[in-house]
Amino acid sequence: MNMSDLNNLSFDNIGSWPGIVKVVFIIIVCSAILGLAYWKDISVLQEDLKKVELAEADLKITFEARQKKAANLEALQLQLENIKETFGDLLKRLPNKTEVAALLVDISQQGLGAGLEFELFKPGREQPADFYVELPIGINVVGDYHDLGKFISGVSDLPRIVTNHDVKIRPKGDKLILETTAKTYRYMDEDEEEEAAK
Repeated sequence: MNMSDLNNLSFDNIGSWPGIVKVVFIIIVCSAILGLAYWKDISVLQEDLKKVELAEADLKITFEARQKKAANLEALQLQLENIKETFGDLLKRLPNKTEVAALLVDISQQGLGAGLEFELFKPGREQPADFYVELPIGINVVGDYHDLGKFISGVSDLPRIVTNHDVKIRPKGDKLILETTAKTYRYMDEDEEEEAAK
């Protein structure tokens, strides 16, 4: 078979083509059909498969996290109960409006009990925060080093939360003067929370 025989081939009479030409033609037609089918159907399905595989991986991670939580449910519930109990205890350490005056007396009693002389004891304006109100108290006391330490220790041992800020100690004659801002906190009642939200 030569090139002139190939030029004389006609699509009207495919049955008379030589066997090798028929095989090559069939391979070309099948390849074209397979390529078109791959391009039209299989490539789209493969992209869908990749998306589903990624979603499956995400779902596995979510499932494993939830399964771990489910396995530890009892421990987590116990931990939640402990947190609620601790939070309740901490709330008890925050005075309400009526207890603030008694707390101020307790702080001043700590200073007098330590043998200190008060130069300043000035409660400031209440400052609302998230769910509590902060009450700053300017304090200046005069005494010796150990008495100042006894006062600070006594204030920190009070059953209510009191913190000291901006502590400065400087000499005053043969004594020391302690300047601090003590801050106490109280829990906001529902009316105050609504007002603060406005």
